[in-house]
Amino acid sequence: MDYLISEGYPGAARNFAQEAQLKPSTGIESIQERLVIRNAIHSGDIQSAILNINELNPQILEQNSGLHFALLRLQLIELVRGCMSDPQSDITSALNFATAHLAPKAPLNPEFLEDLEKTLALLIFPADSLTAPLAELLDPALRKSVAIQVNEAILSYEGARKEARLRMLIQLRAWSETHAREGKRSIPANLELGLGLNTNRESAHHLHHLLNGDDDGLVS
Repeated sequence: MDYLISEGYPGAARNFAQEAQLKPSTGIESIQERLVIRNAIHSGDIQSAILNINELNPQILEQNSGLHFALLRLQLIELVRGCMSDPQSDITSALNFATAHLAPKAPLNPEFLEDLEKTLALLIFPADSLTAPLAELLDPALRKSVAIQVNEAILSYEGARKEARLRMLIQLRAWSETHAREGKRSIPANLELGLGLNTNRESAHHLHHLLNGDDDGLVS
């Protein structure tokens, strides 16, 4: 249940609670707020994501300068992306945004300055001749990476665990099994997952169904 709530699967969490006859957690309803923010970041609407984060809890970005800068840089990248799509477009809006929102923060951290310079370099080189480090800035994977950081930050400020207990238990189980086999301990070739199902395949299928029964997960 913790895993499903932390990673953003409200439908699967409700199904699990119903199947296991558990009282629905209040955390299930809060997933929707994180989904809205995640979807905004994935679609490139960074301004809406920032507004929703601040509405949820202003301290999340106020006390996490690295995350705030990452979001602002991503917003700048989206402005630059718009400029690159039309060679005749005016880059003034991108430059003004960088000057107003990123330039004041850049001197506070060498990494911020390097990231800002790299992002502004997108305005200099043609889109079809970008080096790999610059091309990566336009890859949708960067949006997903920032979205994951935002989700973790929200969970942290909500007092939730960054890693759900289920994931931690699975990691511990895998570690224990690996060390047992390396130590030549006598253990079965196949160990059940302990979910009350008959086979590992059935357990895996059941967990996959829970995680993918609804297209609402925060992890892509």
